[in-house]
This record gives sequence, structure tokens and C-alpha cells, in this order.
Amino acid sequence: MNLRLIRNATLRLQYGGVDFLIDPMLGVRHSIRPMGDSTDRNPTVDLPCSVDEVIDGADAVIISHLHPDHFDDAAFGIVPRDLPMFCQPGDGERLAAAGFSATELGDTTRFRGVEITPVAATHGSGPVLERMGSVIGLVFSSPDEPTLYWSGDTVMTDAVRGTIVEVHPDVIACHSGGATAGGTTIIMDIADTLEVARLAPSATIVAVHLEAVAHAPVTRAAMRAAAESAGVDASRLRIPADGEVIVLQRS
Repeated sequence: MNLRLIRNATLRLQYGGVDFLIDPMLGVRHSIRPMGDSTDRNPTVDLPCSVDEVIDGADAVIISHLHPDHFDDAAFGIVPRDLPMFCQPGDGERLAAAGFSATELGDTTRFRGVEITPVAATHGSGPVLERMGSVIGLVFSSPDEPTLYWSGDTVMTDAVRGTIVEVHPDVIACHSGGATAGGTTIIMDIADTLEVARLAPSATIVAVHLEAVAHAPVTRAAMRAAAESAGVDASRLRIPADGEVIVLQRS
């Protein structure tokens, strides 16, 4: 599998012969309203490449949820309507109304030989949860590919721990920026990401959702320093730059 971080949670995933575009946020710097506990506009950085490069060659699009840092107005206007699109239950109607070929993910869905299974994700805790709404994580599996668990926008919960233990993924992509809303952390932070590394000692952890939206304060440097202090090797906790491609094989 090839995993390319574009920016924030926007990924290009080449997996089992399928090229997925995940959570496209395609707007220019500062094109999105403030979010969470920050008053600054988003994204805080521009794309590392052209929009055409982000989209060209994609076989399908996956939208974890419809917050603008995961599917913004620019993406609504630019993503081709004829690309197969997968989303969480409840988002299909809005996407279909906008002209997309949207399929809601229920149980395991097979797309061109790749199995995509939704798993639990919790976008915060306490009163802020209603405001954040529902989200999903996903598990990807295919013969001869490493099993990938993509956490989505979630904090660490017993359900996330259970997914790691039950699925035993080879690769875990974590949204690790520690974003906050209402004074509450709404995605994984440094401590949660290091817990993932402890729970899955044989997995490669890929930390994304960093340094791209103003309400997510965790930096790559802080993540790397904490990992080194915790004895987590850089070969196991990967922290890609925007535009970087990580190549991972089944062990």
C-alpha cells in the first residue's frame, strides 16, 4: 500500500489495486471558517500540490463525515460527480442531493476486491458530542496488503482499543492533532497516539491531521519529541509531511 498525506486528513491511498481519495479538503489557505476553539480561519497551509494532482487517477472517494476540514465547499464543487463515493450512514442523502454517487457504508463493503469495514469512532466527549455529530473509522483489508485501520476523527475510547485488539492491524492511521471544541479534545492527541503505539507494538502508526487547521494545536515536532521520550522509534511512528508518500508492505 501507498499512503500519501495531502494535507490534514486528506489522503491518497493506493490499496489492493484501488486508488482512494479520502476526506478531500481542497480549498486555498484561509478559505474555511474558524472551527472549534480557534478564531482563526482554515486551512492554515496551502495544498502541497495542485488540486488536479490530488484528484487525478482516483478510483473512489471516501468521506468520513461532512465537517469542512474533511469535505469543504471547494471539494463539493471540484470532486467529479461520477466517482464512486462512500460515506457514513446519514450523509448519503446530502451527498446524493449534490449529485454525487454516494453509498452509505453499513456492514463490510467490497469494492474491486478491497473490503471496507466501518468501526466505531467518537468525536469528543461530554456535551460537545452532540455538536460534533457522528463519525466513523474504517478498516481496509485485501489479500497481500497490510490491514489498515484508519481511526477517523475520534478520541481514545474503549471501542477504539477494542478495534485495535480485535483487528490486529498492520498499519494504523491516527488523526493526532488534538483538536478542541468547547474546551474538550475531539480527536486524538499526543497521549492517545502513544497509547495506540503501545496497544499495537507490531503496527506502523501514521500520525496525520497535523499542522493544517487552527483548532488542532499538536505539531509534528512535539509528536516526534514525545515519541522519542516514550521510546517509540521513528520507523514505527511515521509523521509524514504534507505531500509525502509512505510505502508499507505486509509483514
